[in-house]
Amino acid sequence: MATLSQFLQEQLRLPDEEASALLRHWQKAKSLRRGDFLTRKGQVEQYLYYITEGTLAIFYDIDENEQVVGFGYPDTLILSIPSFIRNRPSDYYIQALGPTELRGISRTDFYRLLEQYPLLETTWRQAVEEALLGRIEREIDLLTVSPRERIQRLLNRSPHVFQLIPNKYIASYLRMTPETLSRNMR
Repeated sequence: MATLSQFLQEQLRLPDEEASALLRHWQKAKSLRRGDFLTRKGQVEQYLYYITEGTLAIFYDIDENEQVVGFGYPDTLILSIPSFIRNRPSDYYIQALGPTELRGISRTDFYRLLEQYPLLETTWRQAVEEALLGRIEREIDLLTVSPRERIQRLLNRSPHVFQLIPNKYIASYLRMTPETLSRNMR
């Protein structure tokens, strides 16, 4: 497991100056127990979080059925992106699937640093673009491929998810029942 400093320098490839500036503002520590909410529906997302340990799921309610639309796990960032970017109430909620530790940077500090460091702004834009491409690929998967193929594509993209996340959440993410997931995993 990487530290936040390693994540900023190695995964985001930020030079020392940008990584140090960002690290100085990444102060909010948060501990969650299983079932605790990081973000509630209707809450305005005020922090970008780095997960140091634990797992979370991002949910969206569709006709009062909760649907998993994403996951967070160690050494990744998590937030309600639309709420954070637009500074409006979230349509999503983020919940801990087990004990979870996070570090956060406020939206205000983060956007101020983006203005101050053009390379950081470029890195953020690239991260948002990659997230968008991942969402588009997932949408295509959900619309065009069989359950077995959806499972295989997730295994190819993110095999670690199957070690970190309980199957019932993976099934919801893949838009299938846990029984269908189990049957197609054989």
